[in-house]
Amino acid sequence: MDKAVILGDGLLGSEIHRQTQWHVLSRKKDGFDITDITTYDILREYTNENKNITFINCIANTDTYSQNRQLHWDVNYKGVASLVEFCNKYQIKLVHISTDYVYANSSACPDENSIPVHQETYYAYTKLLADAYIELKSKNYLILRATHKQYPFQHSHAWIDQIGNFDYVDVIASKIIDITKKGVCGIYNVGTELKSMYNLATKTNKNVKPKLSPKKVPKNTQMNLDKFKSI
Repeated sequence: MDKAVILGDGLLGSEIHRQTQWHVLSRKKDGFDITDITTYDILREYTNENKNITFINCIANTDTYSQNRQLHWDVNYKGVASLVEFCNKYQIKLVHISTDYVYANSSACPDENSIPVHQETYYAYTKLLADAYIELKSKNYLILRATHKQYPFQHSHAWIDQIGNFDYVDVIASKIIDITKKGVCGIYNVGTELKSMYNLATKTNKNVKPKLSPKKVPKNTQMNLDKFKSI
């Protein structure tokens, strides 16, 4: 990998940039809109300058429980499909950030070969569709399934009944950077030791109080990390 470009300047994209100084392209800063192929001209500037380039797609509609089907569909699926076709055309490797929510209703502790049964939201549905499209169509890809949280924990209460391999954004970003630099391909579950959201919250917010999560929230998003640990 000669050069990486981060797509999206949200929480994760900004943290990856902070740790690496890799260039960031975003809608706010550069006018790049993953849902609008007329803005893809800005991507071509990087393909002309670099023969071995990697795009790290951190763009997503993460409003998890929104019922706005079209917005999830346009950003999380259709936009990714357009990006895959662009990367194929210009021989660019695509690193795509997915989510552990694609496993939310699967068997306990699923690995990358398990059948993913997603959480019942348009967010999880469209993220899973994007993963499948990348697997089917992309000629050079790395899908990373993970969940990151803002550092420090921002809320007064944290769920005691949701467990998973999630962690703070600086930790997850560093793991994404490491695996991207290794040049591997395929699908990898990325995370840290199993914990509850409350356990994670207390690491940075000693005043946080425990509470039960709403019914709609998946209780177990644990993933098998053996493949990730092996590299």
